[in-house]
Amino acid sequence: MSSNHCGDGSHGKLKLLAGNANPALGSAIASYVDSPLAPMVVEHFSDGETRVMIDDNVRGTDAFIIQPTSSPVNETLMELLIIIDALKRASARRITAVIPYYGYGRQDRKTRGREPITAKLAANLLTTAGADRILTIDLHAGQIQGFFDIPLDHLSGTPILSDHFTSMDPSELVVVSPDAGGVVRARSMAHRLGVGIAIVDKQRPTHNVSHVMHIIGDVEDRVALIFDEMIDTAGTLCRAAEALMAAGAREVRAAATHPVLSGPAKERLAAAPITELVVTDTIPTDTEELPGVKVLSVASLLGEAILRIHSDRSVSALFSGENSSTAR
Repeated sequence: MSSNHCGDGSHGKLKLLAGNANPALGSAIASYVDSPLAPMVVEHFSDGETRVMIDDNVRGTDAFIIQPTSSPVNETLMELLIIIDALKRASARRITAVIPYYGYGRQDRKTRGREPITAKLAANLLTTAGADRILTIDLHAGQIQGFFDIPLDHLSGTPILSDHFTSMDPSELVVVSPDAGGVVRARSMAHRLGVGIAIVDKQRPTHNVSHVMHIIGDVEDRVALIFDEMIDTAGTLCRAAEALMAAGAREVRAAATHPVLSGPAKERLAAAPITELVVTDTIPTDTEELPGVKVLSVASLLGEAILRIHSDRSVSALFSGENSSTAR
């Protein structure tokens, strides 16, 4: 556990709050930061409207709200906006929205006429509600950072996930990007593990539908590690695993930061030739339904980032190899 850094900083006393989207992660972060979660009531009126009541004094505080906008995304996003509004009206000095998983991030540009850019819309909503800062992990696209006119700290789950695979023989391992858009991410993982990469060339005719074309790179008789930032319906992941086995891979493993796992994802994963799936707890995951899934916690990563933001220290130093004793 971190030593106590929860005194008054330049932005006021640190105050942690957690919505209903991932209370377990909120509690784990509070344990790391060594600061209790502020008592708060989040419930619904009979017509479904969200009601929030913060049962603590937040005036002049440096408030951090932990709330991934995961399923049900409309409800969790609205809950986050209302908590921000409550803090703003209660005179919190600074409000940071800690969003481990940023929902509505997949529509980050117009690919055809009459499409929205929901990633920008969500950014506008958070800013208008009163957020002063955003802390998140592995956005769907890096350019989403530019959609905000307030500071945004973009953390990476790659170090946490890569540490899990460091015991494997590098000569037998290859990191696989499930599509061309994930090459930079896969290269980062491959660099940390000291291995090469391969790419799955796919087409996506419609949303949540993908077709594997061919494999770029040598995967024959290798352990192929598919690495992506999220798993939604698992169609891309499972088709990639089948294509890799057909191309001669000895074994397929997979890792992703965000286990969205919507629709038929669990059934597909259960039938897929994947020996191990490693994810993080940015989104709650029912491991009983997926016994082969390993869940790693991002609580210490987010907790350390919160402490650094609160005390006006570098967050990027978390990934620069800076000595923790001097960087904390």
